Order: sequence, then structure tokens, then C-alpha cells
Amino acid sequence: MTRDRKDPPDPTEDRDCPESGQQRRQRKDHESSNQDQALEETFPASDPVSPFVPAKAPE
Repeated sequence: MTRDRKDPPDPTEDRDCPESGQQRRQRKDHESSNQDQALEETFPASDPVSPFVPAKAPE
């Protein structure tokens, strides 16, 4: 998977493919790493952590 899970899926993408245990662990580790990095970038500011920046919806 080369896109963020919150991005809209590509029309040609298989949306019903199951996720293996190893893929889930890798995804969770990646999300945790992104969260840690976002926290480090905002420290010591009082802003909330926001590792995801939403993109504009395609027209």
C-alpha cells in the first residue's frame, strides 16, 4: 500500500483484500512512528498532535 489509509481509494484498487498479521503490525508500527515524529515536531508547543493533513477532494 503506497497511500495513507485515510486517502480515498483508487478506483482500480481492490478494497476487499484481507490484511495479514504481519502487514497489520507493519502498518501499526508505521502509524506509531508517524505519531511519534509529529509529537517531536510540535514539542514544546501547546498545539495538539496532528500527523495527518487532509488533502482536497478530487473534483
